[in-house]
Amino acid sequence: MVSDISSFVVYLREVKKTSKNTEVSYQRDLLQLCAYLEEQGITDVNKVTKTSLNSYVLYLEKEGKATTTISRVLASVKAFFHYEFSVGNIRKDPAELLKAPKIEKKAPTILTVEEIEALMAQPSGRNAKEIRDKAMLELLYATGIRVSELIHLEQRDVNLQVGFITCRDEQKERMVPFGKEAKKALVDYLEESRGVLLKGEESPWLFINCSGQPMSRQGFWKIIKYYGGKAGIQSDITPHSLRHSFAAHLLKSGADIHAVQAMLGHSDMATTQMYTAYFAQQSGAGRRSLR
Repeated sequence: MVSDISSFVVYLREVKKTSKNTEVSYQRDLLQLCAYLEEQGITDVNKVTKTSLNSYVLYLEKEGKATTTISRVLASVKAFFHYEFSVGNIRKDPAELLKAPKIEKKAPTILTVEEIEALMAQPSGRNAKEIRDKAMLELLYATGIRVSELIHLEQRDVNLQVGFITCRDEQKERMVPFGKEAKKALVDYLEESRGVLLKGEESPWLFINCSGQPMSRQGFWKIIKYYGGKAGIQSDITPHSLRHSFAAHLLKSGADIHAVQAMLGHSDMATTQMYTAYFAQQSGAGRRSLR
């Protein structure tokens, strides 16, 4: 099966044009399946049955794997066997009727207006790091972008005059506006902090760490955990909490759901509608200006 998996990975790379991360993830999942099947005496892709694949799912469950992990593995398995069937390597697709486990959706962590105010007030110093941290927090809440989008922003993606940023991925781009508080924090960062962190070097990236390198996801995760703790926020705050809060506070104030969907970059309206469902169960006051 290993050679079949290798051919599938080449197909992903050269035909489907998938990202390197997707390629690595599929290959890892399939090689782990291959190792399991070999222990069961199955080494030929034609000998794999729906029963043997179901047994693998049960094995993953007994190993304590999360339902999200199992669902991802099944997506890899289904794609692989669909490919094998389409190129004529197998007569029947054993994964065609496999069902992924149901994933319980957790309610999003949405911060209150007071918690947002407290969080934004934490990086109040005038050193380069705190000025940068405030700009990142303000921009994340003001736009609702993903943390991956935040750390991959380049200077050219920021239009301070009009007040919007441009988020890009491999397939599309979208423009997201931001308010006066985020603009002020960004100006402070660009004028007083970024050059200090770069130490005379140049970089296209907007946000830089203390070593002059691009900010990482892990680096920003630590930043938000640190300031969340300082602000006394008891909920499990993550970078995504600000994205959730941005959307929820906008919708609570009466913003058009289609406009919010566009700013968030949701392809499915149902994803955006979860925030209206949240507020149907909540009572509370208005929102802080979205910075």
